[in-house]
Amino acid sequence: MKVIAVMPAYEEASRIEAAILDVKRFIADIVVVDDGSQDQTADVARRTGAIVLRHVINRGQGAALKTGTQAALKLGADVIVHIDADGQHDGEFLPRLIESITNDQADVVLGSRFLGVKSEGMPWSRRVLHVGIHLFNTLVLGISFRFTDPQSGLRAMKREVAESLEFFQDRYAHCSEILRLLSRSTFRVTEVPTKIRYTSDSLAKGQKASNALKIVWQLLMGSFQK
Repeated sequence: MKVIAVMPAYEEASRIEAAILDVKRFIADIVVVDDGSQDQTADVARRTGAIVLRHVINRGQGAALKTGTQAALKLGADVIVHIDADGQHDGEFLPRLIESITNDQADVVLGSRFLGVKSEGMPWSRRVLHVGIHLFNTLVLGISFRFTDPQSGLRAMKREVAESLEFFQDRYAHCSEILRLLSRSTFRVTEVPTKIRYTSDSLAKGQKASNALKIVWQLLMGSFQK
């Protein structure tokens, strides 16, 4: 099976080389979508061996994932892996993510920080965000409570899943929208443990508890539009 990683990136020039090299230990082909960065993200990614696509303006991580996923499909991917560009995800956990699909145990595999492996250094604000979004997903959107990490940016899916997964949220809320679509589908979805590396850089750039309100608003607006 041909596996392609899709890596949305915004202002990641100082981190993306290490992230790409970490992923390349397990996945040879990587599509980086530079989401309107003003730094050298695209140049560094290209120099490190990734296929690079660029958005002229910053459209959001969800939009970058859609662009990258479509590119991976055109390149003939059988399995598509979504992974962040800041190096937070430990590449050592990629084989288990992929093997669950190549062994036909699942159609979609989600990486979870809350299964078995402790991610050191998770700040209280991230825990508040996690709890709030988890409850909203379950009580309002009807997403299965069994998904333990609703804001995880690490997932793998079969080609047929990627072809059918039409999500519209371009920014904060795309993770929850993807879970909602999967909850309503007949695809086999499972989770595997993953580990997050929390650094001062990633914490400064990552989501904050205040973003939970933006996610809720975007999801509610998206629900009314459907």
